[in-house]
Amino acid sequence: MDKTFLLTGAGAGFLAVALGAFGAHGLRARVSPDMLAVFETGVRYQMYHTFAILIVAAAIGRIGDASLLVLAGWFFVAGILLFSGSLYALTLSGIGMLGAITPIGGLLFLIGWACLIVFGIR
Repeated sequence: MDKTFLLTGAGAGFLAVALGAFGAHGLRARVSPDMLAVFETGVRYQMYHTFAILIVAAAIGRIGDASLLVLAGWFFVAGILLFSGSLYALTLSGIGMLGAITPIGGLLFLIGWACLIVFGIR
């Protein structure tokens, strides 16, 4: 098990739960239902990719050359920062231009998954 990705995944999971609670209890009366849904999308994708990071952590060192696994893990981390982070910032600030960052994070998620596909094929 890779300690870096284990700790990163654990931290991302902790933050996803905390941010989900904040959205459900702290934002409901402060933002529109549409913006609350945007925030919830960020939390949901953060949690999905937290599990992916933890799977990477568990697989490193157990299944052959781990270079593609390490790349996948870092792409998932960067995807969380850009995809989920931009949605959080958009919701809290109301600055619509922040939404332009979100697809970059989504692309990073896709690259991470592609790394896992290539790793599985090899």
